[in-house]
Amino acid sequence: MATILLSSRLPTTGTATPSPTRPAPRFLSFPGTAIRRRGRGPLLASSAVSPPAPASAAQPYRALPASETTVLVTGATGYIGRYVVRELLRRGHRVLAVARSRSGIRGRNSPDDVVADLAPAQVVFSDVTDPAALLADLAPHGPVHAAVCCLASRGGGVQDSWRVDYRATLHTLQAARGLGAAHFVLLSAICVQKPLLEFQRAKLKFEEELAAEAARDPSFTYSVVRPTAFFKSLGGQVDIVKNGQPYVMFGDGKLCACKPISEEDLAAFIADCIYDQDKANKVLPIGGPGKALTPLEQGEMLFRLLGREPKFIKVPIQIMDAVIWVLDGLAKLFPGLEDAAEFGKIGRYYASESMLLLDPETGEYSDEKTPSYGKDTLEQFFQRVIREGMAGQELGEQTIF
Repeated sequence: MATILLSSRLPTTGTATPSPTRPAPRFLSFPGTAIRRRGRGPLLASSAVSPPAPASAAQPYRALPASETTVLVTGATGYIGRYVVRELLRRGHRVLAVARSRSGIRGRNSPDDVVADLAPAQVVFSDVTDPAALLADLAPHGPVHAAVCCLASRGGGVQDSWRVDYRATLHTLQAARGLGAAHFVLLSAICVQKPLLEFQRAKLKFEEELAAEAARDPSFTYSVVRPTAFFKSLGGQVDIVKNGQPYVMFGDGKLCACKPISEEDLAAFIADCIYDQDKANKVLPIGGPGKALTPLEQGEMLFRLLGREPKFIKVPIQIMDAVIWVLDGLAKLFPGLEDAAEFGKIGRYYASESMLLLDPETGEYSDEKTPSYGKDTLEQFFQRVIREGMAGQELGEQTIF
């Protein structure tokens, strides 16, 4: 039976004082737009929750060598963010990486661990949910030429989604613009094209803010990267099957499909966006190489690699519908259960919706129209996990099955 173990903790960190010699800034602000949750009153207004950041002239950089450019990265200790930092460093960029004082799964990494892991990037410990602290902590390290935001809410809870996927991401944009960033790369998700969940709505709302900022200032550009599934999200059953248990899937295993992409390939694609003018001011769906795979095909691949006869448990999707119906009803009586109901919807979404481009002409998910990038395949990933386990690929606080 599927279980979802999720939480929405995001520890805060200390703040720093801005340099007293920094000139008094002028300010850039974004339009205040009330955000409504379906069937409810306003949740927040961007002008109310996100104080303006100091504006600095955009730093033109595309004619400069990578060694003369500085890229700001938030979410730098996250699953994809760590690889983005490493790829940018490999290409010669100077990297300004923002991290929490305790990072990693359940905050197990100390500041010293983070600095060592991201070296030789310049690490700044700050709180992306506090715009004043973020700006103060980053101010001594500017200017920056571009920024990459890899932030994502930990569990997808209602409040946490708006706090991180919208507000903290907006704080990153404001701070980056204040430090002179001329380009902003957002790590989004392909599933926002069919927004049924709160974190998807929050991400889409920020995408709107990003496009509005580019329209306001022609010297500023952006790239919205919408990847399909990550390898680690498909590796949770490898050890289970390796130990002789059956592979669990919903329905007949053909309800959905995806073109998973490795963390290294995705980080390379994100790094490409820094210089590639063809990727400017665009939404960029991206998957890994090869054809889309259903859960059934993923399971069959795993059994083949293990040299075993396939054994499947097929869970009726209606079971999740019943659980969600109960949780939704209880959440109306007990608001504290709001996130539990949302987590159920997240599980249902990923069990039945394909992580592929939604063709606007047909209304169907399209394998052929989902762009592919990179060289790493899911089969290679499974082979590595069979040999070495999931070290470095832990699902942490977002686990299904």
